[in-house]
Amino acid sequence: MSDQEYIPKSKAAKWFNDRLPLLTLGAHLTDYPTPKNLNYWWTFGGILTFCLITQIVTGIVLAMHYVAHADLAFGSVEHIMRNVNYGWLIRYIHSNGASMFFLAVYIHIFRSLFYGSYKSPREIIWILGLMIYLLMMAAAFLGYVLPWGQMSFWGATVITNLFSAIPLVGESITTWLWGAYSVDNPTLNRFFSLHYLFPFLILGLVVLHIWALHIPGNNNPVGIDIKKPSKDTVPFHPYITIKDAFALLVFMIIFAGFVFFTPNVLGHSDNYIPANPLVTPAHIVPEWYLLPFYAILRSVPDKLGGVILMFSAIFILFVLPWLDTSKVRSAVFRPLYRQFFWILVIDVLMLGYVGAMPAEGVYLVLARVGTIYYFLHFIVILPVVGLLEKTDPIPMSISEPVMTGGAEPSLARKLNEKV
Repeated sequence: MSDQEYIPKSKAAKWFNDRLPLLTLGAHLTDYPTPKNLNYWWTFGGILTFCLITQIVTGIVLAMHYVAHADLAFGSVEHIMRNVNYGWLIRYIHSNGASMFFLAVYIHIFRSLFYGSYKSPREIIWILGLMIYLLMMAAAFLGYVLPWGQMSFWGATVITNLFSAIPLVGESITTWLWGAYSVDNPTLNRFFSLHYLFPFLILGLVVLHIWALHIPGNNNPVGIDIKKPSKDTVPFHPYITIKDAFALLVFMIIFAGFVFFTPNVLGHSDNYIPANPLVTPAHIVPEWYLLPFYAILRSVPDKLGGVILMFSAIFILFVLPWLDTSKVRSAVFRPLYRQFFWILVIDVLMLGYVGAMPAEGVYLVLARVGTIYYFLHFIVILPVVGLLEKTDPIPMSISEPVMTGGAEPSLARKLNEKV
């Protein structure tokens, strides 16, 4: 059934659908033709939607009890943990949910890099996804400040001071962010307001992201366009929904493991000490999901240069669809690119590790080497490999590798001919 064939069965449903076609939309979503060779790496879109809804719901509840005041914020968090019914559970779900959100989004991004989901005609989908990622980082940083512990206070001080490196307007921007001449109560109020707002902006972008996805349709592991919809696709429900539900269940078990058994392992112990402007922590670090960019920031001796490089590391991803010169989407058929892809994964993991270490000695050298390779991968390696690489044969349709159990494309053609 398609959305054009849907006919409401009752008069009330017909009356409602004529004025607001939500029922037709539901039919479209369940019958949406989806490539039948999607693997479990494609389930992280649904997992990310679950994470966003979880963060919004728990965040609203926490906002009912949180006090955005420099003298009361730390105590209000302790009040939530000790006195609010299941407050400890709601807070741990929210704090660990941010980490799970970023874990899922990083897997989602690297899956897109491997299978070429950023390529034509899906550039807008990719750009909208990166805009969501930027807002996620901003919301996560703002939320990290709210407990008003030592790491919260000094993290806010260090990161907001970066804007002062911008020529001419840097000092004015920093003062505007602070709402004063240092990180204090006005800063906390501003950060709380923005932290509450950003998830709803993310939700709006997610709707656009899904809408944009439904125009060209899903990419797939072999990275080729659907030739015959009836042959190459299955309805979204129940085939894809069941797979998404199973993956979400596994993800929720891992999520629950962190919440109930190691709720503070991904945080920093200094944040259980009230903020003190007179005592600087021995080592100021952001949350783990921002560490690669923190390593890039610290790899440059010049403050302005570090800021430019850090933001460039994010914005270079926006032009990725035009940097990749290969006409083949999926790395499954790109043996040379596949090797460089895994080097990039190792490089990002290394940057995350050195970002948590002191900016000295071998850690600083590794950060600089990792930063150089990161930019070389996108600016030099990707365009050159796309021009010089000899790719493997590509199947005629996605049904070939599916029907033959992942056989080689040439063998798949022979088997199809025999059938």
